[in-house]
Amino acid sequence: MSTPTRAPVQPRRRNVLSGVLVGIGIAAFVDEVVFHQLLQWHHFYDKSTTAAGLFSDGLFHAFGWFAVVAGLFLFADLRRRAILLPSRWAGAVLVGTGAFQLYDGTVQHKLMELHQIRYNVPLLPYDLLWNLSAAVMILAGAVLLYRSRHAEPVGSRAGA
Repeated sequence: MSTPTRAPVQPRRRNVLSGVLVGIGIAAFVDEVVFHQLLQWHHFYDKSTTAAGLFSDGLFHAFGWFAVVAGLFLFADLRRRAILLPSRWAGAVLVGTGAFQLYDGTVQHKLMELHQIRYNVPLLPYDLLWNLSAAVMILAGAVLLYRSRHAEPVGSRAGA
């Protein structure tokens, strides 16, 4: 009987997955803390009672932390295996943060109408700033990912 073979670890993909998960969690955390709690501009779901909005905020907050925890477990595994690609990981964090923010600003705000950034104000300046800042993060992350496409893992013997 043969022993099962394990699929080879793909460092570039794992760095991206870890970074994207952390980026999504960062975007969710900042949105939740700044816009939901401190500024109190909206809740995750604003089409019901305040209690329902606060409950939805709690679910959203938990989702963000689960994404961060999963991403950091992968990050720890990358470090343990000495296959961390720091600039690739950082680029993926930016892509994840920007992609989540763009998803939030287009799908959740406009298509699903779960909430708006603010209420009782002209939305266009807020929407433009929200989505343009998301696009800038995605672009910056994509540049880092592109530049790191041939990077060697930290601790690899290739550079030694």
